[in-house]
Formats: sequence, structure tokens, C-alpha cells
Amino acid sequence: MRSSFRQRSIRAAVCTAAAIGLLVGSATTATAAVAEPSTPVPVNPPDGTVMSYVVNAGKANPGQVRKVEKAVTEAGGVVVQTWPEIGVVVAQSDRAAFRDRVKVTGKNAVEAVGATRTVEVSDRVQGPQVPWGPGASGWKQGGKNKRVDVDEPTTPVPAKAGDAMEAQQWDMAMIKSDQANAITDGSRKVLVGVLDSGIDPKHSDLAPNIDVANSVNCTVGGRPDQTAGGWEPTTSDHGTHVAGTIAAARNGTGIVGVAPNVRLASVKVVNDDGFIYPEYAICGFMWASQRGMDVTNNSYYVDPFEFWCDDQPDQAAVREAMARAVNWSTSRGVVNAAAAGNSGLDLTVNTRDEGSPNDAAAPTPRTINQGCKDIPAQIPGVVTVSSVTQTGQLSYFSNRGLGEIDVAAPGSRILSTLPGGGYGLKSGTSMATPHVAGVLALMKSAHPNLTPAQLTAKLKADATPTPCSAPERGAGAACVGTTALNSYFGTGLVNALKAVQ
Repeated sequence: MRSSFRQRSIRAAVCTAAAIGLLVGSATTATAAVAEPSTPVPVNPPDGTVMSYVVNAGKANPGQVRKVEKAVTEAGGVVVQTWPEIGVVVAQSDRAAFRDRVKVTGKNAVEAVGATRTVEVSDRVQGPQVPWGPGASGWKQGGKNKRVDVDEPTTPVPAKAGDAMEAQQWDMAMIKSDQANAITDGSRKVLVGVLDSGIDPKHSDLAPNIDVANSVNCTVGGRPDQTAGGWEPTTSDHGTHVAGTIAAARNGTGIVGVAPNVRLASVKVVNDDGFIYPEYAICGFMWASQRGMDVTNNSYYVDPFEFWCDDQPDQAAVREAMARAVNWSTSRGVVNAAAAGNSGLDLTVNTRDEGSPNDAAAPTPRTINQGCKDIPAQIPGVVTVSSVTQTGQLSYFSNRGLGEIDVAAPGSRILSTLPGGGYGLKSGTSMATPHVAGVLALMKSAHPNLTPAQLTAKLKADATPTPCSAPERGAGAACVGTTALNSYFGTGLVNALKAVQ
């Protein structure tokens, strides 16, 4: 999506309590090597403007978290959601001085606080401390509605009832999932969380595998909400398309997913304007860990910054909160796959961000440094996926980077499910990532005792080594590295057959 939802700018043509420290990129060492600071993007709302914040406790223990909650209230905020396992409190406040005041009222309990967006929130949570409501200072979301599809518009594919469309799924043959399915279609015990824009539960290819009990909407302030219909798609077909690639059922019609017998949970983290704010993604990762999910698919980068910088206080606090959520989910047995992004960038050398923040009336073109990371794709432990075409070239839009890309998968003109019972072609690293999530689901089915680290290691070891070659359209930075590990394909093209052997 967006720049993968991950499409976003498509620049030229176009993410145990003891282990939840800041692990985004190599923040400490990278910062030491930075030649110049990143360009600040001040977030200074006036009094009366309701903003959203993450407030990180110094330690993830009940006493510290209670002190943080109290500090939020005393500073003029509302506690929207508390994640005590990771020491993160999501808050909203209409006080301009909230960030400074919560540090004072929290004393030694508050480690950091950061605004999660640059505009006033539209998804307000009512609370006794701040009696805002409709008309208090306007409910309009800043900026323009943002597209949440990929770089190229969805191309509908006509299909009649009963049509079998497997012959059109070149992508499944490329990664050998058709051969893997001769061994297993996946286990019903395996649950994949689709952190996205919602899944159509009525689509005939998806209905058999939707796990309603574990589906949730995270887009109201970052608070999990299981209200009926809340996790279904509203303004985007993205999540339904992703879900079909992972686990469209083998039912004799339509398409077949990589792992057609595993269960899918819709974890809605995309609001109706197409934004995935940090508190939504944090909710998604925490929900996945609480509900015992095995795999999550993350075809997005967290808004409103394509790159979050550790030398900017607000952005650093958000990065820390995100890292804690991802690391906690991993500690609870979840393996997370994320799209590399669609800006055609080499993530190891990029020094400019022209499209952030994308929720403002206009972005602030800025210099960035190696302490600025795309999240969740560049959080250590996340499986980061690049996109290839039907001919095996790196897709022109795909981000790349030696040591940043783990594996590659098909992502150009992928046929999958659309809301309303339809089918269509979409392109992006968003479309590559669900192939990997599906393979991980098959692998977990065949090898249920493997940990997230072991699943990731096997995924990379099993990938088909792919030597450097010219990218599609000759676009972007040249490939560097060896056949065994390079900037375009990581360790190679994901291989479903080896995954289940």
C-alpha cells in the first residue's frame, strides 16, 4: 500500500520485556557515523488541538506504567491504550505543552514521549480529563486523502462464477508453492495476521479461512476494537488482495493462496484516509502476540514519515515504541514479514526524504542520515522483502540495499482477490511480502516447533540464490554483492518447496 502501503511516493515514477530496548537498525553505531543531523520537522500544535502521543516508560513493569498513566492524566491528557508488557502508553491531549508537562509529572518513570502524527487526530477518544468533542477545534484530518493502493492502480480481472484462475498465477509457480502444496496446504493450527486495510469476509476464496474471533480494528486511537464489521475493508482493496495471496482457499474456483488451509485474522491498521499511524501498528503487533498468531504480514510503512530519525525526539520515541512492540511479538512466537518499500531506493545510502510528513498540507523535504529508518521494515528481526517481476528482474519500484533485504518474491502484476468477490492485478513490494508470509505459514505448519529466529534462518537458507542482474527498466541503484547475498534479492527468491521439506 502506499509506498508499499508501500507505494506512497514511488519516488521517481513512481514495514520478552528484557529484550525490548531500541533495536531499530543499528541506531547507536549508525548515529556515530552520521555526517550531519537530519532536518527537523517540528510538531508544535497550539492549545486546543487534539494530538496523539506515545509515552514510553523507563521500565516495563506495573509500577512504572501506573506512574506513566498518572503522569499523562496530570499533564492534561487521556490514556487511550496501555501496553504494560512493553511499557508503552498511547495518549491524546489538546495541551500544547503536553510533552514537556508529562516528563515533569512522570519524573523518572517517563523515558520519552513523541507525537505520532503532525496533524490533529480525527479518531479521538473521549475522556474526563479533556472534554473535547465535535467542533471543539475542528475534526478535519490534515492534508489530502492519501492513496492506499500500490504505485499502479488495481487492474480488475473479469471472472465468471466457477472460473478456476490458477493457470494465471505465475507467481505461485515461480516460488514453487504449487509443488509445496502437494506436500501440505498448511495447518488449521497456523494463524496469520494481516496487518492491513481489512479483509472482505464474504469473498468466496477467503470466507473459509477468516478467523473472526481473532480479527480486530486498531484504527480508533490505537485501541483494539472487535465491533462487528470494524475490521472489514472500507476505502481500500489492499488488505483483501494481500490476504488472497497468503491463503485463498483451494475450492475449485478463483485463485489459490500460498498456504490455502491456514487461518487469516484481519488486523485493521489503516484508517479510511489511508494512514497507518504508529499507534495503529503497535496495536496490531501487540494484538498478534496476545492472540497467539504465528505470522504477520506488514505491507506498509508507518506514517507520516517514510523514514523515522533517531536524532529527532518525537520520531525517536515512536521508533522505540514500535521496536518494543515488534520485539515483544517476536518473543511471543510471532515471525513478522514486511515490505521493503516502493521508492526505488537503496536503503543503505539514501540521504533524502522528499515526501514526509505525508499527513501535512505539504511535505518538508529533508536531509536524512543512517539513523533514519523505514519502519517496520528496518526493525531487526523483521523479514524484509523486495519485489521481482515475472522475468525475475528486480521490480523498478522496489527498494533495495545490501544487508537490508532478506529475501525476494514476486510483486509485479500479481493476481489476487478484491472486495466484492472480484479479482485484480496489483503491483508493489506489498504484493511480494504476502508470498513470504504464506511460505512462513507453510513452514510453521510443517515444522511447528521452530521459533521465529529459526523460521527466518530457514527461510533465508532455503531461498533460491539469485545473482545480480539489471533491474526492470534499468531503474535505481545497481546491484551489489554476491549470488549468495546481494542488495536486490537478499539470499534469493523465496522457495516454498524447500520450506516444507
